[in-house]
Amino acid sequence: MSTKARLKRKSFFVDELALRRARRVLRAKSDAEVIRLSVDRIAEMEAFWQFMTKSRRSLTPGSIETP
Repeated sequence: MSTKARLKRKSFFVDELALRRARRVLRAKSDAEVIRLSVDRIAEMEAFWQFMTKSRRSLTPGSIETP
């Protein structure tokens, strides 16, 4: 998660129901934490999907072992 040194104050409108649902799923203690975690996870998923797109044809079936 982001460190305090990199935090910047923002003001915006958020759907209260979506915020409560995300807070429950992420087990966050505050609304601010929910927003920070959500933004971090979106960025992580985008990086993951970019990797998946780039490696789509380079990985052969069965080359990744599962436990």
